[in-house]
Amino acid sequence: MNNLEPYLSVIVPAYNEEERIVKILNKISSFLERQPYSYEILVVCDGPKDKTADVVRDLSLVTPKLKLIDRKKNRGKGYTIKEGMLAAKGKVRLFTDADNATDISYFDKMRPLFDKGYDMVISTRDPKDAEGAGQDVPQPWHKRLMGNMGNLYIQIMAVPGIWDTQNGFKAFRDYAAEKIFSKTKINRWAFDVEALALARKLNYKIGIIPIRWINDPKSHVSLLAYFKVLFDVARIRWNLMRRKYDQ
Repeated sequence: MNNLEPYLSVIVPAYNEEERIVKILNKISSFLERQPYSYEILVVCDGPKDKTADVVRDLSLVTPKLKLIDRKKNRGKGYTIKEGMLAAKGKVRLFTDADNATDISYFDKMRPLFDKGYDMVISTRDPKDAEGAGQDVPQPWHKRLMGNMGNLYIQIMAVPGIWDTQNGFKAFRDYAAEKIFSKTKINRWAFDVEALALARKLNYKIGIIPIRWINDPKSHVSLLAYFKVLFDVARIRWNLMRRKYDQ
């Protein structure tokens, strides 16, 4: 491996995260500095309206392994993750949300699966996926209900057998990240489903780890976003049926 290539790239998508981005980046950096492998952190700004980019830029002056992609136009979380995955240099590429709902230390559970030959490893909050998973600080009941109903639809349409497709903590081997995200077409919330559907289509081996999830009430995911996910899942199913991803 080229010495300039880190083992791990951590991609953090950021919209209006001015108030909490420093806390999460310091936590990620503190954890990674204690690890035996090399790393980089990429913050990809999705056209924020606040000073998120300025805050990250200032922090990067004292955090050499922190990099910023400052896109001025809002394109959606899916597009933002794609941009980070394709710009990253790591042998393993992990994206994690800026709300710290899934602690960065859970990568310790992912790493052994990559050593065993898995191409993609996801985290789950649902014990039906992996024993011990759950929510220490749960979402409001209406979001949990919508999530459970939506997941049944997602399984029927695109990704059977996975009960938590949406948790924002997923990692890919470099070749899998490049292959999957060079084909993705969904720019917003259903990108997780599309990435999993493409991984299945490409016969990649998917591992699942259980996590204890902490809801952040400042989450940018609205109730309307759930309905948009369902619409985009139908688009994914259509793309699969019409072999759009083969082009």
